[in-house]
Amino acid sequence: MNVPAVPAPRGYRIAGLSILIVAALAALVVALAVGGGAQAPLLVDPGPVVLWGLPTAKLISNLGAAAMLGSLVLALFALRSGSRPFDLSVDTASVGAAVFTVSSGLTAFLTFMAAFNPKLSSGQAFGEQFGSFLLEIPLGQAWLITTLMGAVVTVMAFAWRNWTGTLLTAILAAASLIPMATQGHNGDLSGHTLAVNAILLHTVGAAVWLGGLLLLVLLRQSTALRTSAKKRGTDATDLRALVSRYSSLALAAFAVVAVSGIARGAVALGDWNALWSPYGLIMLAKAALLVGLGLFGLWYRLRLIPHLDGPHAARSFWALVLGELALMGLASGAAAALARTPPPVGDEAPAAQTPAERLTTQPLPPEFTLDRWFTSFDIDILWLVAGALGLFFYLAGVRRLRARGDAWPIYRTIFWVAGILLLIWVTCGPINAYQEYLFSIHMLGHMMLSMAIPLLLVSSAPITLALRAIHKRTDGTRGGREWIMWAVHSPASRILTQPFVAAAIFIVSLWAFYFTDLVRWSMYDHLGHEWMIIHFLISGYLFVMSLVGIDPVPYRLPYPGRLITLIAVMAMHAFFGMALMMQEGLMVAEWFGSMGRTWGPTPMEDQYIGGGIAWSIGEIPTLILAITVAIQWSRSDARLQKRRDRHADRTGDAELAEYNAQLAALAERDRRSNG
Repeated sequence: MNVPAVPAPRGYRIAGLSILIVAALAALVVALAVGGGAQAPLLVDPGPVVLWGLPTAKLISNLGAAAMLGSLVLALFALRSGSRPFDLSVDTASVGAAVFTVSSGLTAFLTFMAAFNPKLSSGQAFGEQFGSFLLEIPLGQAWLITTLMGAVVTVMAFAWRNWTGTLLTAILAAASLIPMATQGHNGDLSGHTLAVNAILLHTVGAAVWLGGLLLLVLLRQSTALRTSAKKRGTDATDLRALVSRYSSLALAAFAVVAVSGIARGAVALGDWNALWSPYGLIMLAKAALLVGLGLFGLWYRLRLIPHLDGPHAARSFWALVLGELALMGLASGAAAALARTPPPVGDEAPAAQTPAERLTTQPLPPEFTLDRWFTSFDIDILWLVAGALGLFFYLAGVRRLRARGDAWPIYRTIFWVAGILLLIWVTCGPINAYQEYLFSIHMLGHMMLSMAIPLLLVSSAPITLALRAIHKRTDGTRGGREWIMWAVHSPASRILTQPFVAAAIFIVSLWAFYFTDLVRWSMYDHLGHEWMIIHFLISGYLFVMSLVGIDPVPYRLPYPGRLITLIAVMAMHAFFGMALMMQEGLMVAEWFGSMGRTWGPTPMEDQYIGGGIAWSIGEIPTLILAITVAIQWSRSDARLQKRRDRHADRTGDAELAEYNAQLAALAERDRRSNG
């Protein structure tokens, strides 16, 4: 017999929030003292209010971001839209977004004061200086965009309470963390790309983790949250299910935070000796706190969740949550202080930079010889983590199917593993290491992203696997399966997977990217580079899925229409490659023509090779697509003929006999009329 947990006093909620804030502030003060983040600079001293207020405002901004994003994510994956807990979650996100907005604006102001040390006044000159900082300086622009996005999220979370509105709000909330991630590491320093992606992953993962925990504290006090939803009414939320779902999100966040933290530390520290610097000591403290939080997560899954129906569930729940909030607060304070602590290496760009270093922040690599295909790498932590998660979830789905006795073709698993490994190789291996210096390598990576990788991934049918492997929910909430079903049947999906639309996106984006400034944006801006990868991966996936996909889509062309569409795309693709080869001027000349590269083909020769790759190598996946469509067409005809044969066997060829009788009757009528 399940005994409902005794509701905890409301003081637990206040105690939990107090422990979080006090622990965060204490860790902030200690870490600033150890790392020297609040010490006055030698040249410009903005005063103690700015020096201590800036990291404090940044800490409050981080906590607000966690409440904003974590509440929305947990609501989307653990609660039912329209229920009181769901509304409370969105209210929490709105309050968190408001705190995030105000503290971000304050951080922008204090950053301006710390950087330029102007005389504070209400005069026009001060306002113009601050306005120029927000509108013209990249750091000021980032904080301005962050503040505005936070304000929009505040309004959206307050106004929209349905599934779609909350999803869009969560996406914007996650996007609001991007601007500051791009400014979290000096763009003139080595390892900029790795550091920026690591900071972004770290920030998002920590926000989901901490924000979800804060929401648990609030929901545990809500009268709508019960240990047994069946006994307490349909509007109640099952505590065990909620904690279990949060635990799954926290586990994924833990992995992301750990990996991104290691990557960020590697860039900032440089070598093992730097671990004993003030910056390294703070990072070691954060690592120790992360291990402690991991142990708390293990306790969640092994001890707390199975006993949430017991008589001491409330006591166990609050003991665990309050302890985890204390560690979360310490980690948050250390993180805010770390952002103000000078790293032991890489805090200043070299005085004399080569052309390649000025353009890419990296020294010119050695000549791209045969062995470099196997030994060169430039890790993009974002795609490394995405690939690792993709492999884990797909293989876990296959394992779940086989555990319950269901079959899953081995060739599909092979296709998925090959596609993900190829994606990691393209984004983290020699192609990523040399694509900024050689247009031909850049084009090879583009062809892989838009054609080869999608062909492998589509052939593995990941959506079908997910729909079969993920458990179906019956409590009105949406898990992975329900969100996939929503995405497949959404109006946007019906438009984007329409064969002609998918083909148009695929071919038009190819031409638009290289014959507009989009290619220049992808070279100069880190966000442009990541957008390029995402866009061509998705556009290629949609195009391939519309032709040969196994996963469900609203509409597919008949096989003759698919072949005609494919032939038209092949022609446009070949013409694109020839157009590149015939170019008389160098594309992005100030980039590829200014690297100071003394090895390999000249920039114009390299561009000609890139056009040849687009025309020749790029057509290989298209040819495979054509062969696949032809094989599927043949098998479809064979299956249709088998169905007709079986139907004829069951009915004794009744249709054929009836047809022959009709012909005989017509012939008899014609004979009589002629007679």
